Amino acid sequence: MSFLSPELLWTLLLVPALALGYLALQRRRTRYAIRFTNVDLLANVVAESPRWRRWVPPVLFLAALGALLFATARPQLVAKVPRNQASVVLAMDVSNSMRATDVAPTRLEAAEKAAGSFLEQVPEEFQVGLITFSSEAQVSVPPTEDHALVRQALAGLEADGGTAIGDAVALATELREEQLIGNRQEEREDGKPPLVVLLLSDGAPSEDTLDPDEAANRAKAAGVPVYTIALGTDEGTIEVTNEFGIPETIEVPPDRETLGRIARITGGATFSAPTPQALEAVYERLGTSIGYEEEKREVTAWFAAGGLVLLVLAGSLSALWFNRLP
Repeated sequence: MSFLSPELLWTLLLVPALALGYLALQRRRTRYAIRFTNVDLLANVVAESPRWRRWVPPVLFLAALGALLFATARPQLVAKVPRNQASVVLAMDVSNSMRATDVAPTRLEAAEKAAGSFLEQVPEEFQVGLITFSSEAQVSVPPTEDHALVRQALAGLEADGGTAIGDAVALATELREEQLIGNRQEEREDGKPPLVVLLLSDGAPSEDTLDPDEAANRAKAAGVPVYTIALGTDEGTIEVTNEFGIPETIEVPPDRETLGRIARITGGATFSAPTPQALEAVYERLGTSIGYEEEKREVTAWFAAGGLVLLVLAGSLSALWFNRLP
């Protein structure tokens, strides 16, 4: 406990001073009573001694005075309060298969719309980053409170290349390990704002990319839950031109198994479509894992209120038992 006006704590010396004065006064009254020579008559006049009750009002009065004097020093308590900060990394698949139109208008545009809806729910204090991945993963926007910057980056995405889904999860994990928040590095320690990954992909990893399971285990070790949203249907196809310049239709069903395994390993959850419920689940996870920080809070009112209550109680008991105030 600390105080905003510690110099006023000396006033608490008044409490023991008044207590000693009260005891001295009581001893003086006792000496006067002993001078009354007719003890039998005194016993008839005072039918019953108040005993312990006569001490209650003055003790309550002194306690009330102590609480009020203590309040003048403006005490403060250190409390742990939720830190209204967290980091969300949107990992967006921009591989060639995201051009499929089985999710209108395309898988990529559906993913962009879902990410935009999520940004509308996230408080301004939350930091949001964007990782895009096709044949390789890259940080398009480091975690920042400038959500407009993330929206701008989302609007310029184009689909091409393979699907390095494992690399994207590993890159998000590196952000957690470095605590790259607000474009500055901070040392990791308990209570730091959490980081959650929202991965939107059709999930079929390309060869020669990091194994998704290995990346998921890294994320688990770093305490990074990954929520996955599988985009597309089993009937999804894209048109490509082969090496001979002939158009071909290739089936690109989503790999729900891989996406589900990533979520399960990391402690997240997986969804089969970018529904509002899927986005809310990520937001709720952030709400239950917010970090804490210490904050000093003034509790002067507590002691002042307690002192007034004790003062009223002391006066009421004294008036009830002895027809006078303490």
